Amino acid sequence: MASAAISKVVWVNGPIVVGAGPAGLSVAACLKARGVPSVVLDRADCVASLWQRRTYDRLRLHLPRHFCELPGMPFPDDYPEYPTKRQFVDYLEAYAAQSGVEPRFNQAVTSARYDKAAGLWRVCAEDVSATSTASAGDEDVVTEYIGRWLVVATGENAERIVPDFEGMDEFAGPVSHVSEYKSGEAYRGKRVLVVGCGNSGMEVCLDLCDHNALPAMVVRDSKVHVLPREMLGVATFSVAVFLLRFLPQWLVDRILVLLARVFLGDLEKIGIRRPSRGPLELKNSRGRTPVLDIGALARIRSGDIEVVPGIKRFFRGGAELVDGRRVAADAVIMATGYHSNVPQWLKGNDFFTQEGYPRVPFPDGWKGESGLYSAGFTRRGLSGVSSDAVKVAQDIAMAWEQQTSSR
Repeated sequence: MASAAISKVVWVNGPIVVGAGPAGLSVAACLKARGVPSVVLDRADCVASLWQRRTYDRLRLHLPRHFCELPGMPFPDDYPEYPTKRQFVDYLEAYAAQSGVEPRFNQAVTSARYDKAAGLWRVCAEDVSATSTASAGDEDVVTEYIGRWLVVATGENAERIVPDFEGMDEFAGPVSHVSEYKSGEAYRGKRVLVVGCGNSGMEVCLDLCDHNALPAMVVRDSKVHVLPREMLGVATFSVAVFLLRFLPQWLVDRILVLLARVFLGDLEKIGIRRPSRGPLELKNSRGRTPVLDIGALARIRSGDIEVVPGIKRFFRGGAELVDGRRVAADAVIMATGYHSNVPQWLKGNDFFTQEGYPRVPFPDGWKGESGLYSAGFTRRGLSGVSSDAVKVAQDIAMAWEQQTSSR
């Protein structure tokens, strides 16, 4: 087994930011605007690797673009209301270039610990580009970054979730996670079992239909809120934000569910049941994002997408469902989501829960103790990233100015 001895030590004259996605880029940009340097580390070889490497081709932002802008830079005027994946990636790369943020790529953080005696953070990162080319027995290239502040910006979707089903090894066809899915072209004419009914599951099923595949979508025990993306030309999210200015969340939830029934009809007739708790309550408390329909419901009603209950077990040619029925499948796509990986590398600190979220809920979960911060864990997607970044940068900048003035 390769050694993990520290190869070099780097002093960081400012915060250490872990993650070069929208949250990490926003924090670093806001810090730079205040004259505070930082070092941004990311295990991938590009900014926003989730968007660049692990999303399907037809993906668009689910919210109107003005809710997804990063601090200090609006989207280009010629962008549509719901930018495409490529447009959003271009925006993020332009944002990093304009802000002068240059992440250090291929730096996979393996541990981060606060040294109480020194009053500093020690962050160990393995150079994965060197590891991939190393020969057997070679030592890993590990750098220890040392600094006063640590910003955790790895996000809520760092690692994919792949459930283990009985008989999975017996299934004859390919099994993949939605992070590997690009287009339905590879599944043309095939029967595809899509496990998961969130935004990704619904959209992948729609894309499969567009490529003449035969998708069946597994709606497990968990229920799901489906809302129209727009109502009479107005984004549903915009309606919710407007109503929250005047009404309590529970009442806005009831209004949204009522409007969804008016615009989408009774979804129980097609096998989709709503949770008893409202869409905003579930989003804010558990991070369960409501599905914004962009056409999948119509394909379900037409029979192009079959809705089936949970899976009991797999067999060679398909799966047995919890109601005893069997569904044939040539391939399986797990649209089962992602989770945070912070507990795997942040050591000796209880600021984050075992699930990888700050213990203190939004809007106060951005600051811990001893110079620890978080950004992008608000359960509010891109709309929560900017809020965190501005607060984190402002707080660190104040401490930075005090430190430099004392010197």
